Amino acid sequence: MSEFMMFSLVPLTVAILISMTCALLGNFLVLRRQSLIGDAISHVALPGIVVSFLITGTLASLAMMLGAGVAALVTVVLIELIRRLGRVEGSAAMGVVFTSLFALGVLLLEWHGAGGVHLDVEHALYGNLESLVWFEGTGPAALLDPVALADLPPQLGRAAWVALVVLAFVVVLRRPLVLASFDPDFAASVRARPALVDLLLVTLVAVAAIAAFEAVGSIIVIAMFVCPAAAARLMTNRFGVQIAWSQGFAVASAVVGYGLAGEAPRWLGLEASLSAAGMIATVAGLILLAACLFGPCRARTGVARRG
Repeated sequence: MSEFMMFSLVPLTVAILISMTCALLGNFLVLRRQSLIGDAISHVALPGIVVSFLITGTLASLAMMLGAGVAALVTVVLIELIRRLGRVEGSAAMGVVFTSLFALGVLLLEWHGAGGVHLDVEHALYGNLESLVWFEGTGPAALLDPVALADLPPQLGRAAWVALVVLAFVVVLRRPLVLASFDPDFAASVRARPALVDLLLVTLVAVAAIAAFEAVGSIIVIAMFVCPAAAARLMTNRFGVQIAWSQGFAVASAVVGYGLAGEAPRWLGLEASLSAAGMIATVAGLILLAACLFGPCRARTGVARRG
């Protein structure tokens, strides 16, 4: 028990919180056919992170979130300007802005000598779940010990804070979110302000993605924005039930994936362990595959597309 609390409780909890948060937002992205926006934000966030580092001189999570959030807002504005002034499709405008901002971030790293900053693949892509050790978590009593709780890895608090913000956003703005996702024109006609809702949604997607980078990496973020919500969409045609399914898939992916990362190599007689983030993403993908093959709504979806 003490070994689990010290080495696995915090990383597993962080993985569950991040997975559920991304899956919750992913439901709206799937309905809008913007599922890969999480991948795109991981690119456009780079210049925001670099600029925040150049201004503050630190890679603290708050500075990273603010920088990435500003970059996301600038991205939305630039896409809309290019789309309207250049009279091009939204996908073309997004392609231009995403690649340009990512290139700008790389150039800023080189020009200002920040290339040596620890913005590496290991933390941004694979995450650092295995290092979230709670040294004071020696037993169940630590859960009620203020001194032990003060020693909790800060990534847990950040993940919980972002989860609460996203949950509050969805609860408070559920009606405008649903209207804007299903029928933006009708949402505008009833003054649900779909443009503002879209802006807030993209901003929260950016915040969730950046908050997850240090702890779980972008692999989980991208997978959880897509897989649980897409799998849930194949299980039901009711949006409320879809959200419930997506949350269940997210928790199952985190728990099963984290467990397999440590145990699967032992079953094969190997001493090493696998990346927890990579295995969680793999399990999420397998759940989506199972939903595609056996989900009750897969046949109706195929018939609708053929029709």
